[in-house]
Amino acid sequence: MRKAILSILALGAAMISCSPSELNDVEQEKFRPKFHFSPEANWMNDPNGMVYYEGEYHLFFQYYPDSTVWGPMHWGHAVSKDLVDWEEMGIALYPDELGYIFSGSAVADHQNTAGFKSGEHTPLVAIFTHHHDENGEVQSLAFSNDRGRTWEKYENNPVLPNPGIQDFRDPKVMWHEEGGQWIMSLAAKDVIHFYSSPNLKDWTFESEFGKGIGAKGGVWECPDLFEIKGEDGRSKWVLFVSINPGAPNGGSGTQYFTGEFDGKTFAADHQDEKWLDWGTDNYAGVTWANVPKEDGRTLFMGWMNNWLYGDRTPTEGWRGAMTLARELVLVRDQGDDYIAQKPVREFYQKLKPSIESKQVNFNEALAIGSESGFVVKLSGFQESKGDIKIKLFNENGEELLLNLTADKISLDRSSSGETGFHPEFGKIQEMPYRGNNLVDVELVVDASSIEVFINDGLYAMTAQVFNKCPFDKMMVERPDAPGKYSASVYEVPAMSSRK
Repeated sequence: MRKAILSILALGAAMISCSPSELNDVEQEKFRPKFHFSPEANWMNDPNGMVYYEGEYHLFFQYYPDSTVWGPMHWGHAVSKDLVDWEEMGIALYPDELGYIFSGSAVADHQNTAGFKSGEHTPLVAIFTHHHDENGEVQSLAFSNDRGRTWEKYENNPVLPNPGIQDFRDPKVMWHEEGGQWIMSLAAKDVIHFYSSPNLKDWTFESEFGKGIGAKGGVWECPDLFEIKGEDGRSKWVLFVSINPGAPNGGSGTQYFTGEFDGKTFAADHQDEKWLDWGTDNYAGVTWANVPKEDGRTLFMGWMNNWLYGDRTPTEGWRGAMTLARELVLVRDQGDDYIAQKPVREFYQKLKPSIESKQVNFNEALAIGSESGFVVKLSGFQESKGDIKIKLFNENGEELLLNLTADKISLDRSSSGETGFHPEFGKIQEMPYRGNNLVDVELVVDASSIEVFINDGLYAMTAQVFNKCPFDKMMVERPDAPGKYSASVYEVPAMSSRK
């Protein structure tokens, strides 16, 4: 159980600002999420090495064990059987003479193409960037023959030397069934390089993507190339590319492209980028490898932070959390392909209803309890195309506003709680709205975050929120439109490691 001993002054401040019913979690660490993964202590950023094997989802992550700010990178490690409850396993990879352990991926080498197998288990192989301030960035391997519990670095690292590019990192590797070989997507300054290999050790350059394409406000990072099926049975290839800076609401964010991949070259449908998440706090996200075919889902997780202010957020003893695990789906909207996303079904299976399909008057406050973790599902907007304002608030005067108009969705956290640690944190976040009828809105609220999914996840925004007291009331405002909407509220149980 994670507990922090609060000082008398902090406890007194909490009692002044929050009602007694909201002090149930007073022993909890400041802003510690109930159901999002965060490290036991110290600094965490990008998710790495996400792979499924023998009933376990592995989540590795960029980790610095000696401080709550970024430092020499290690790979931390956590596992889950259901993508909801995570168990932290300790450090998997440590820095060495080749450098820090930067981001990368992991695969299950079922055919033992790399020759690392020893024992009964399929070897798990991690492909990561060694970062050295003087010698540059190279790509290296490590492997595990005990289900990811211990790792050994390949003795002949690096397997891909630096060709003279300063930013040359974040390998994401997949098995290309049609070509019968491994494909690596690698960020190279502000483009993506694709490489192929029969054995994970010997890599051949195949092509480059990104010249004159997409957002160019900063360095490209953490690519992910994968094939995804649409609701209509079609398949498309999708390329995720994180960028820092250059996101539409400031700092870091993730753009994506739909297109075709022939085993060597990725051809985008459009030269303009789309954005996976228009909130400021979803970065460097990638998909899980080796998800069973009978499952069939495309599973994703991102770092719930932003390089603009990531090392200043007001947590204590730890810093950094992940988004919920999400399922990605390809949808067709207004003649184009988009990625829709929602939390995985395993998350919904754990919810406990507290209000079910209640008919609520517009412009009327609804008490939603004082839990710091809840889900709100709203519908029945009578085919509205916008002009809806959703407000979460509490007796402390803190409020979080979601505004929906005919052409724009905005999230305003300027009065949501602690915002003064960075001048840009309180800036209103905006997302273009393509004039769709408003069908449903889902809000997933944890102790220090909100994830917004609109129209079954076609629109998504993720943001950190550092409110001192839980949001316990909600109001849906609709000017000059009498009537009711439907609201359901669910309590989210804490992860087992939080209980």
